[in-house]
Amino acid sequence: MKIRFSIVTVTFNAAPVLQRTLDSVFAQSYDEVEHLIIDGASKDATLQMVATYKQQSEEGQGRHRVTLVSEPDHGLYDAMNKALRMATGDYLVFLNAGDVLPSAHTLKAVADTYAEAKERDGKEPGVMYGDTDVVDNEGNFLYHRRLQPPRHLSWRSFKWGMLVCHQAFYARTEIAREVPYNLDYRYSADVDWCIRVMYQAEQRQLPLRRVPAVLVNYLEGGMSIKNHRASLQERFAVMRSHYGLLTTLAMHVWFVLRNLK
Repeated sequence: MKIRFSIVTVTFNAAPVLQRTLDSVFAQSYDEVEHLIIDGASKDATLQMVATYKQQSEEGQGRHRVTLVSEPDHGLYDAMNKALRMATGDYLVFLNAGDVLPSAHTLKAVADTYAEAKERDGKEPGVMYGDTDVVDNEGNFLYHRRLQPPRHLSWRSFKWGMLVCHQAFYARTEIAREVPYNLDYRYSADVDWCIRVMYQAEQRQLPLRRVPAVLVNYLEGGMSIKNHRASLQERFAVMRSHYGLLTTLAMHVWFVLRNLK
């Protein structure tokens, strides 16, 4: 039986960058997809763009089911928690407005990794993850993300930094729903969430499997970049909560030395 993916795109006045995200999902050759678009009551052309996209998906015999919710929320992570409650797929991934699935066969590559992992391990992966390329506002390639996902990943791995981009992190939905985003964090709840998802996967003895592909073209300049200092302070708090003060201090000394090279 084929697995289903829930792709979540959170929007708020995202019209300048949204279309390429919608197009990349629409172009997927894999047909078990629901696309949840969680909008914060946009005032620009976002809702019209989504309506057109939804109609196109329906005219394509419903290959990709599109669900739109547009209402005021309490920010990005609140909207993501709403999506966790709504998702019906086996695996869930967050694809921000402006981010792109780089190939028409990206989801198929993830599904193939799932099938291989289940045959080899006899278990469904708790998380599947892959590489990231960074693009500019026009979608042009800029560089490969500096932090590369390791072959063997665990919840402890993020003490070295966020080795896997949030948008290249496919979480088993039943696990993801049990560990909602911590709304006490404004900029780094995604780091905390990924760690907790991986920890829960380990508790269930479900493997984490690397997909040998670039899984997302990530738009440079996200929320944490725009609020860099506050994001760094919050990320320190996240790491401390999971890895302890001494380990976190030691790793931040290493981060500083690495950046001086």
